[in-house]
Amino acid sequence: MAYVPRILAFSGSSRRGSLNKQVLRVALTGARDAGAEVTEIDLREFALPLYDGDLEAEQGLPEGVMALKALFQSHDGLLIASPEYNSTITPLLKNTIDWVSRPTEGETPLTGLRGKVVGLVSASPGSLGGLRGLGFLRSFLENIAMMVIPDQVAVGEANQYFDERGLIQDTALEKRLRHVGSQLAMVVGKLHR
Repeated sequence: MAYVPRILAFSGSSRRGSLNKQVLRVALTGARDAGAEVTEIDLREFALPLYDGDLEAEQGLPEGVMALKALFQSHDGLLIASPEYNSTITPLLKNTIDWVSRPTEGETPLTGLRGKVVGLVSASPGSLGGLRGLGFLRSFLENIAMMVIPDQVAVGEANQYFDERGLIQDTALEKRLRHVGSQLAMVVGKLHR
């Protein structure tokens, strides 16, 4: 049976009308069309507390963290849409990675993160589209042994490109976003064959 890349897709925004969730959905269609199995999740559903070493020592990893760790471990790649807050990534996204990085008994450090292939997109109503945050995120993820593909898209003035239903209205931009997803699926596939 042929190998099927498994990709976990999520946004660093919890907002219902998030532009980043909209660009994520376009990018993940590129991954699906390239043959990947994509699981889209909403980080809000995992109700993670702020990372606290004392809480971890006294109570262990919260239930939501364990569920996320299982998802990260069962997927070969990550597709992340990252909003930019004050030129960096969101507290939600940083907190998620911090919790998932924590080992349980018998695990090696960074289990579920080390060696994952990552594709990045971002969106903003501002002109840079979250580009500064993507630079920070790329560096952060590579520092914890993840491989971020070179292709990325930062969509500036993103509110202009989607209609009231959240559907993209620019075919050139749609193609660029889908390309990130398809490249991610291709790289994951090549590494796991």
